[in-house]
Amino acid sequence: MKIQDIKVLSDDQLADELAKQKKSQFNMRFQKATGQIEKTHRVNEVRKDIARIRTVLRTKQAQA
Repeated sequence: MKIQDIKVLSDDQLADELAKQKKSQFNMRFQKATGQIEKTHRVNEVRKDIARIRTVLRTKQAQA
């Protein structure tokens, strides 16, 4: 997910996307522990997406 895509989302959409990404990260953590994960690079991508979403949320709250 690119930062430009994240910036156009509303606060509610950002919160939903954050919850979805956290759930995905949780599931991947278990897959990695059991050796079932195939796309190991996706773990880092999800972690960075979560950070991007949190950054945009904080900047929007600071502007308000």
